[in-house]
Amino acid sequence: MDADRTFVIVGAGHAGGRAAQAMRHYGFEGRVILIGEEPYVPYERPPLSKDLITGDAGLEKVQLHDAVWYAENQIDLVTGNAATVIDLDRKTVSLADGKTVPYDKLMLATGARVRKLPIPGAHQDGVFYLRTLDDCDAIRTRIREGRDVVVIGGGFIGLEIAGSAVKLGADVTVLEAANGLMARSLAPEVAAWFASMHRNRGVDLRLNATCAAVEGAGIVTGLRLDDNSVIPADIIIIGIGILPNVEMAAAAGLEVENGIVVDHHGRTSHPDVFAAGDVANQPNAFAGRRLRLESYQNAQDQAAAVARNMCGAEEAYEDSLWVWSDQHDVNLQITGCPDTWNELVWRGNPDDGGATVFYLDGGRIVAVNTINNGREMRPAQRLMKSGRTFDAATLADLSVKLIKLAKE
Repeated sequence: MDADRTFVIVGAGHAGGRAAQAMRHYGFEGRVILIGEEPYVPYERPPLSKDLITGDAGLEKVQLHDAVWYAENQIDLVTGNAATVIDLDRKTVSLADGKTVPYDKLMLATGARVRKLPIPGAHQDGVFYLRTLDDCDAIRTRIREGRDVVVIGGGFIGLEIAGSAVKLGADVTVLEAANGLMARSLAPEVAAWFASMHRNRGVDLRLNATCAAVEGAGIVTGLRLDDNSVIPADIIIIGIGILPNVEMAAAAGLEVENGIVVDHHGRTSHPDVFAAGDVANQPNAFAGRRLRLESYQNAQDQAAAVARNMCGAEEAYEDSLWVWSDQHDVNLQITGCPDTWNELVWRGNPDDGGATVFYLDGGRIVAVNTINNGREMRPAQRLMKSGRTFDAATLADLSVKLIKLAKE
């Protein structure tokens, strides 16, 4: 009987919180224990680099539910107490405070941690990474009008922070080691448009930049590049990616490779242990390979699907590879994960208010970007998932409605 079973979720972030919710919505009547290292209820991370830096809102704006909701739904929420050891034979999880929690089934939603930049001086006061609510609070107190803010990393997080800092009146420099922004996600032509957009909004953007050291004597004063030039800095924010938290899973003997390896149902190499969110290395039919997805949508949807599978469903999860980013006043949405494409089709001009960009491989859509044009993302996804081939001129023609094309 369900009522006699205990499901434990390790990781009380977005994925863990949605998993607990899904278990109750599915009708699971057993005990649900949600264990988190942070001293907060589960919350969403995307606003940390945007609304929560520029405003004075706190946890109440980003929490999935308040503490009362977890109590009402009989979810045992354990916060500020990290899981440390998994014993697969005994089916227990040990916690930092010395307690041991037994489980019948276990979900690992341990997420990821920031990748550190190993340069001299990076330990000084004024150097920040953004991953948690506490990180956000610390950064917000330091960004002020007229202050010199240096952002290292031209990915989503770094560029969102740059936009927020500009909004607050700071003088912002963004350093990116590659020759284009968001290089893992965008075609060079699209990345070039975003580079121009950031510069037009006051960002000092430097590509192909290599950081050598953080200057200062305990407190940051600048960032030295490999050419020995120094950029003044009152605050340095580093956003160069994340690393999956797999150590506990690996120590327990679970299969690990760029994340915790799971099947289409979220099951790990042990039949009673599942994983979801940023930490899960999952198969993706559309991409044709395994992926570890670092997105809000995957954390939410995969966690819910895997939770239902723990409860008895047999639901193969497939992510549509959709992500978004808000930078300054520009909304970017991306779907697809192409290795190659041979044609890039622009539908509209982003300088005129919005555009959709199609990545074609032999006429088949393998990825789509929308720039301030999110209304076209859903029909564009339908076109991409159809597997059909399309004429570039037809896709570029603004008089052709994508929603009509998708129904043909």
